[in-house]
This record gives sequence, structure tokens and C-alpha cells, in this order.
Amino acid sequence: MSDQEQQQDRARAHRRRVLAATPAPGAAALTAVAALYMAVVVIGNVTDFGTNQQFVRHVLAMDTTFRDPDLMWRAVEIPALQDAAYVAVIIWEAVTAAVLLYSAWLWGAGLCSGSYGRARAAGNTGLVMMVLLFGLGFLVIGGEWFAMWQSEQWNGLDAATRSLILATATLLITNLPARLPSGR
Repeated sequence: MSDQEQQQDRARAHRRRVLAATPAPGAAALTAVAALYMAVVVIGNVTDFGTNQQFVRHVLAMDTTFRDPDLMWRAVEIPALQDAAYVAVIIWEAVTAAVLLYSAWLWGAGLCSGSYGRARAAGNTGLVMMVLLFGLGFLVIGGEWFAMWQSEQWNGLDAATRSLILATATLLITNLPARLPSGR
């Protein structure tokens, strides 16, 4: 084996050690999963608009909750406002999916080049958007403000929690510090 071939082998081995010591492969995979998940959510909400439209309408109207008079003043019963909220959610989901798909693409390119800064930044943006949607939007606003937890029929807290866990776990893995191996 020539000196040049040995040098190339050492460089490939070093890249494999660096790749194994960084969170990049896990971050790339989890970001891709989150991106595809959000894309499928958007496709579902657009192609089956009416199903989740009814979900949003019932949650905002609070018509399947305990109907506690102390809480019912929060209800939004105007269909146009309910539909505007639903369309806003779909737009937020679509932008989130686009940002995460872009980040997944950057992670893929970074696995070849070893450069992850832009992938991490884009991923963090998309993942924080997911946290805001499912944490703030569904758990806090839907779950608590509109008392979705009280509804047996229109309760999306489990699905929102799963989505929030995916986003949070991906954020954690994405932002782990790299443990670069020694040059040996």
C-alpha cells in the first residue's frame, strides 16, 4: 500500500471515529423523523381537513367538557374564529415541516462534510416550533385553557405529549457536545 493510500485510510478512519463520537448521526436521524412526522401531519390536515376541523371546533367551543360556568367564558364559539385558528395551526405545521426537512437535508450533507452548524441551527428553529405547537398550543392552551383534558371524545393530549417528547428528545440529542477523539 502506498503512502498516499495509507494516508487516505487514516483519514477515513479518523472521520469514522469523529462521526461515532458526535451526536450528528442521531441528530440527523431524529431530525429526519421529526421532519417526516410534521410533513405527514400537514398532509393529513390538508387532505382530511374536516376531521381535525371538527376537533379544533369542539376543543375551542368546550362543548364536551364538564361545562363548568367558571370556565365556560373561555369558550370560542364563533366558527370563523375556530376555523382561523385551525388554518393557523396548519400553516405553523407546514412551516415547521419545511424548516425540519431543510435541517434534515443539511444534517445529511454534514455527515459527509463534517460541518453541522447550519443543520443544528435550522433544526433548533424547527424543533422549537414543534415545542411551541405541541407544548404551548396543545398542552397549555388546548389542554388547560380550553380544558381539553375534560373531554373524553376530543382530547388530543396524548398525541401532543408524544409529539412534544419527540421534539424535546431531538433538541437534546442535537445539542449534545461532541467528544472529539484523539488523533490516534
